[in-house]
Amino acid sequence: MPPVKQRAATVTENGVTFGLADVPKPGPGQILVKVVAAAQNPTDWKTLGRALKAGNYGGIVGNDFAGVVEELGIDVPKGVNVGQRVAGFIRGVLGPNGSFSEYLVADAERVIVPIPESWPYEDAAQLGVAPLTALQCLHQSLQLPSPFDASSGPQRDILIWGGASSVGQYAIQFAKLNGFRVLTTASPKNFDLVKGLGADEVFDYRDENVAENVRSATGNALDIAIDTISEGGTTQQVPAAIGDKGGKVAIILPYESPRQDVKVVFSGAYTLLDRVRLPRFFCPSRSSWYIDLLSKILSTGNIKPNPVLIQPNGIAGVKDGLQYMVEGKVSGQKITYRIADTPQI
Repeated sequence: MPPVKQRAATVTENGVTFGLADVPKPGPGQILVKVVAAAQNPTDWKTLGRALKAGNYGGIVGNDFAGVVEELGIDVPKGVNVGQRVAGFIRGVLGPNGSFSEYLVADAERVIVPIPESWPYEDAAQLGVAPLTALQCLHQSLQLPSPFDASSGPQRDILIWGGASSVGQYAIQFAKLNGFRVLTTASPKNFDLVKGLGADEVFDYRDENVAENVRSATGNALDIAIDTISEGGTTQQVPAAIGDKGGKVAIILPYESPRQDVKVVFSGAYTLLDRVRLPRFFCPSRSSWYIDLLSKILSTGNIKPNPVLIQPNGIAGVKDGLQYMVEGKVSGQKITYRIADTPQI
């Protein structure tokens, strides 16, 4: 039986505080997961910031997780069993259920990905927001077929801006499965990383002529791209890299296109948990399709996880891990917390 109380990183007036919280109970269609490792995403600190601004305290931080099914709620789909290794994501911060904790509850059908046998929990903890967002960008926003349904034909170019980001690393690999010639941007120190994932051409995103260089490399004919940053200068640079005939850009944060002939389409992993309305954007969910596709892709054995950066002290180190990301120090790595590294209270 799980305990009544657990160690967790919670939202308080002082930001993130390591302390005790109640262990959640699984409802209909839900499972209780004993968390082994949890991975960090930019959405963690951004959602935290909004909660602090609104004075919403008490929620548990964290989205991505990997662990073991501890308990089943009623009406859980067949095939999900106690003791099973699972990964996925939930929506942390907003309530008493987050991944930076010892236990969490998750929807068994919408967010659970069976962990490949060759993946340790530290790698599997990232099988949530990033890979599912990458799949949404390709197959929801850009409306590309599944790599298992794609018919052979002339190789097509795609630009993935921010190839060393967590979403970018998965997007490169998934696009290669679809047969694309992948162009990406990164800092020079991460060129080898993205080339090792399959990128065909890499450009320094700090180069003031980067958009023109991409246009030149694609014969001014590029018509699809993924903007894995979607803020700051990328809102101008990525549409600028599209050729003269126009095209479409998948974005992960809402913004308006600076070009009438370039359409931007928002995708967000939270829409796989529920319908999400944002200003001028509305995204329906197809959660089971993306979960099934990710599981099938992982079963090929050809996907590499983001390089993992283990944060010391488990979930007691979440405050420092978030600050490290806020300061822009994360580059080409996935901050990950081992629950077993957490000190006792």
